[in-house]
Amino acid sequence: MPFPNIGPGELILILIIALVVLGPGKLPDVAASLGKSVREFRKAATDVSDAAKLDAPAPTPTPVAPPAAPAAPDAPPAEAGSTPPAAADAPPRDSNQT
Repeated sequence: MPFPNIGPGELILILIIALVVLGPGKLPDVAASLGKSVREFRKAATDVSDAAKLDAPAPTPTPVAPPAAPAAPDAPPAEAGSTPPAAADAPPRDSNQT
């Protein structure tokens, strides 16, 4: 059940009733103790919510995939002056054959 809205007229009426019931000497002491109680309640509520945030597991960031590298050739690159692999596997040619 939601609390009804309290306007300025209702607030003045509540303060007048409190003044009559408590008296002018005791009203400041009651207001001070009420303020301390509200402050302690807010501090406790903040501590509980902070503790709940610390207990909750932090979401792990999704790893980003590195960009794809170009495909590597099957054979290592040939050095200058070396024989290509196909020629190295072939039998030596006889210079007399045509």
